[in-house]
Amino acid sequence: MNDTIKVGSSAVLDSAHVGDIRGAFGTIKLGDTGARTTWKQRWHTLLAILGPGLIVMVGDNDAGAFGTYTQAGQNYGTSLLWTLLLLVPVLYVNQEMVLRLGAVTGVGHARLIFERFGKFWGAFSVVDLFLLNALTIVTEFIGISLGLDYLGVSRIWGVAIAALIIIGAASTGDFRRFERFSLFLVFASLLLIPIVIMVHPTPSQIAHDFFVPQMPKDSKLSEVMLLIIGIVGTTVAPWQLFFQQSYVIDKRITPRFIRYQRMDLWLGIFLVVVGAVAMIAFAAQTFGGQPEFGNFTDALGVANGLEKYYGRVPGVFFAIALIDASIIGALAVSLSTAYAIGDTLAVKHSLHRKPSDAKAFYAVYIGLIIVAAALVLTPGTPLGLLTNLVQTLAGVLLPSATVFLLLLCNDKAVLGPWANSKRLNWFTAAIIAVLVMLSVILTAAVLFPDISDAHILGVLIGGTVIGAVLAFAVKLYERKQGVQAIEDNLPAMTQAERDNWRMPAMETLAPARLSLSSRMWMLVLRGYLVIAAGLLIVKLIVLAVAS
Repeated sequence: MNDTIKVGSSAVLDSAHVGDIRGAFGTIKLGDTGARTTWKQRWHTLLAILGPGLIVMVGDNDAGAFGTYTQAGQNYGTSLLWTLLLLVPVLYVNQEMVLRLGAVTGVGHARLIFERFGKFWGAFSVVDLFLLNALTIVTEFIGISLGLDYLGVSRIWGVAIAALIIIGAASTGDFRRFERFSLFLVFASLLLIPIVIMVHPTPSQIAHDFFVPQMPKDSKLSEVMLLIIGIVGTTVAPWQLFFQQSYVIDKRITPRFIRYQRMDLWLGIFLVVVGAVAMIAFAAQTFGGQPEFGNFTDALGVANGLEKYYGRVPGVFFAIALIDASIIGALAVSLSTAYAIGDTLAVKHSLHRKPSDAKAFYAVYIGLIIVAAALVLTPGTPLGLLTNLVQTLAGVLLPSATVFLLLLCNDKAVLGPWANSKRLNWFTAAIIAVLVMLSVILTAAVLFPDISDAHILGVLIGGTVIGAVLAFAVKLYERKQGVQAIEDNLPAMTQAERDNWRMPAMETLAPARLSLSSRMWMLVLRGYLVIAAGLLIVKLIVLAVAS
């Protein structure tokens, strides 16, 4: 049933998205427009807003992240810690843009792509998200099963109970209850800190490698580059964009609270970086100088290594933290899919509703959890292949998600006074260029496993030169043709007016206007994605049949 309603001059797709903000730690009434002039008022407001940034960030330190970060530590020590520092601005820029989109538009990411860029890209974004998220949820249950194996708990019973917990957490019809449970999982992730204390890696070495970029000594560039791409892919994932935008809408956050949402996001980034640094550091310390160094297997091998060299307690803490991270990851990834499909079809899709009142939304959410848990428990399921498929597709598809995010945040009809600044556009464009290059390298490495270091350097240099030449040529053509950038014709606004500006109903918006450069990059991206995704899927099918 279409449940679109109008609120003032704006529109939302589910009436449950309008009302009081009922966060885990506080409530803000719908009509509360008073200024926050004291520290106490600001603190209470922040407590009520806390949640979206924390959940999306810590949720990304999931089972895949545990494997990637501990692999970096076990195989290369702390030499790749600097990649996490470089990813901090990338995380903030991407997620800050989606929180703005959510608060200002009241419409989810997938629906905006449908409305502003057409059916092809809308369908592509939803199908891509659905497939990638379904595979990602399988990896979350793989993480749960590995943690259970270490603790000596029955895999069948443990996975089944975990699935019931994940389903039950989101199915109460009480948004506050869900958020409190999710934030409990978020803060439980701090179990990684005691492991660092027990293993006690060298603080000065950690600080040096975090701030000073370097490549591991005596290592093959192609292998290191693939791991760096894995770190990028596990830290900046497409589902994060869809989840946070929809969760901000479901929490009923409006533009007046964007500054508090940014604080929430920074806190989430801090926690995710602390967790990632902890895993790389204690894995490096545990296996450095030992026979297992450079021979990563999986997260279970890390837990066994911690027990072997530092006792049972850090191993147990690691296994519990892995299960915790996998559960919160499964929660967030499943919800991002259910939100996107509900948003696209304009059916009821809110955690404020019970399953009987939002059947399609909960059917997608529960169905993904049940299928993923069943696959992990089914003998003969190629779990290793599925894990590789997730990492590969995430790396290939991430640039497209960021491209559309940038275009939407420059759409004045959508964001009005909240649209991107020129400085932010340049920075985001540079991020997209880097992501595209990493995606090309990943595709080449999967298709040609024996690719040499020289070939990787050639791809990097050649791709950079080609991209720069194309960008310069398009800008030169636009200037010669007198093409001007689309100007913001909105009148000057006070802060109070900005805080109350919402996107008008979508049917009243003027069609999206794209510059020549934007249309060109979309065409290039379309061709690359179709070819790369097709080749990668064929390659993985061949590998599966051969094995």
